[in-house]
Amino acid sequence: MKVQAIYNSKILKKGLEFASDNSSLFVATASLALSTVARPIAIMATPDTNIENKKYACAKSLASSAVGYFLMLAASSPVAKAVKNIDKRPYEYLKKSTVENLKAGEKSLKASSRYKFASQLFKLGLGFVIAVPKSIMTCSLIPPFMSVLFNKKVNNEQKDKQISFTGSGSKSLSKLIGKAMDSSFIQKMSEKFHNTNFEQHIISLTDAAATTAFIAQTARSRKIEQSRKKALMYNAAISTGLCIAGGYAINGLLEKPAEKFIKNFAQANKSSPKLGKYIEGIKVAKPALILGGIYYIIIPLISTFLADRFDRKNI
Repeated sequence: MKVQAIYNSKILKKGLEFASDNSSLFVATASLALSTVARPIAIMATPDTNIENKKYACAKSLASSAVGYFLMLAASSPVAKAVKNIDKRPYEYLKKSTVENLKAGEKSLKASSRYKFASQLFKLGLGFVIAVPKSIMTCSLIPPFMSVLFNKKVNNEQKDKQISFTGSGSKSLSKLIGKAMDSSFIQKMSEKFHNTNFEQHIISLTDAAATTAFIAQTARSRKIEQSRKKALMYNAAISTGLCIAGGYAINGLLEKPAEKFIKNFAQANKSSPKLGKYIEGIKVAKPALILGGIYYIIIPLISTFLADRFDRKNI
C-alpha cells in the first residue's frame, strides 16, 4: 500500500511535471536545496584540512547555487513557456515535415521521444548556455559570501560587471526555437540520440563547462586571496570530475531499478493524460538527483581533502 501511495503521490507528480516542463530550473532547484545544507556540512566535516580552504569551498558552494538558481529562474521561464506554445500548437511554429519527422509514427508529437529530445535540448541546454556567466558571477560573489559567513574583509578595488538576461515574448521565442527544430541538424540529432541517456549527458557537459569557466575566472580574480586560489580550483576540478564519473557509474547500477519504477508508475497511472510528461520528468529527475547527491554530499569530503593536499604540496 505504501509503495502504491508513492506512485499516486500528488507531490511526486507535481515534481515530475515541473522537471518535464522546466528541466533546467528543476536541476537548479535540486542543487540549491542540497548545496545550502548538505554540502557545507560535508565540507566543514572534512578531517585534517586547512580551515581557510574549507571556508572558501563553502563560500563557493553557496555562491554557485544561489547564482545558478536565480539566473535559471530568470532565463528558463521564457524558454519553458515558448516550448509549451509549440507543444500546444506545433503546426503554428514548425513545418509540417518537421512535425512528421519528429512524431516518427507516434500518435501525437508530445508522445514522441524524438520531440522530447528536441524540446529538452533547449530546456536542459539552457544550463549549458549560461554556464560561463554563472561561473563568472559565482567567482565574483565568493568574497562577499566570505565576508558575510566568516567575517572576511572584501577587496573592493574592482566592480564586477552586471550580467542580465532579457527575453522576448514567448511567441517570438517559440518561433526561434521552431526554426531551430526545423533544421536538419536538430532533426538528425533527435533521430540519433533520442533513445540515449541524453539528459545526463547534457547535465554533465554543463557541469564541465561551468567548472572550466570558474577555474579560469578564479585564476584571474583580484578579490580572492592568492594563497587560496589553487585549493579552490583543485576543489572545483576534483568535485566535477568525480561527480561526472560517479554519476555515470551509479546511473548504470540504477538502470534496472529505474526501469522497474517507471513500469510500475506507468501501470498505476495508465489512465492519466499526463503520463508521458511524468515519465519524461522521471528521466530528468533521475540524473539530476544522482549527480546532486554525489556532488553535494559524497564528493565534498573527498575533493576538499585532496585539494588541500595538492595545495600543501604546491602542485
